[in-house]
Amino acid sequence: MAWYPGATRMELQPESDAQAAIRPTQFIVHSVVAPWDEKRIYAYWRDSTNLESHFGLDYDGSIGQYIGTETRADANAGANRRPDGTGAVSIETASNTSATDAWTSEQIEQLVRLGVWLHERHDIPLRICRSHSDPGFGYHSQFREWSTSGTACPGKARIRQFREVVFPGIVARAKGTNTPAPAPTAPKETGMKLTDQVPLPDWVPETWPEDKGLSDKKIAASVALGSGYGHVRRARENTEELLRQVEALRTEVAQLRAAVTKGA
Repeated sequence: MAWYPGATRMELQPESDAQAAIRPTQFIVHSVVAPWDEKRIYAYWRDSTNLESHFGLDYDGSIGQYIGTETRADANAGANRRPDGTGAVSIETASNTSATDAWTSEQIEQLVRLGVWLHERHDIPLRICRSHSDPGFGYHSQFREWSTSGTACPGKARIRQFREVVFPGIVARAKGTNTPAPAPTAPKETGMKLTDQVPLPDWVPETWPEDKGLSDKKIAASVALGSGYGHVRRARENTEELLRQVEALRTEVAQLRAAVTKGA
């Protein structure tokens, strides 16, 4: 088994020991269709399904590895393991619940680093896969054979990033040529990082499911700002308006208190 040194090892058992060996020839990227970090993705693979990916990637670039890259993982249907023993390495990446958001710059950087490592460690060729069995780099919806029921994963925005930013970045980094850091894909506010936790207002229902990562009434700023959570943005705007109204009322109360004191 091979373990990526840039990832936190979160080994799935019994899958890690029980599943067949593969010779990795492809790297396939996915969106998990949830704003989950690598720990939550691990818990989902462990407790809720008999499927799994090799890696999980959060918005902030933190990455977990669940199975060694020379062991089969079951996220890619016909690409998991072929009769000749070849197979694909897979990664699930945090996204919004409709898989319509773009990867953050931190996610892009980690995908590039991992892609370079896979090329160097397993000799995966620096090309986009030309068929479902062709060695190289690809994304989940690229070939019907990689999904039993069809899929749009990882979403149009990320497919464009894969072709225009991620894969060219892997090639440039692997060949030692200079490549600029990818531009941020979500707006940043002054004094706020994409990894900061944004508190949600008190009216958010307690019944929001835990698998949305919102049970603590906080959400990553990258999700709130860049992942289609319009209700979060509206809540923040409403909160700011209420604060302005409260401040105006405080001013009026102070003026009334001063007038009463003066009259007394």
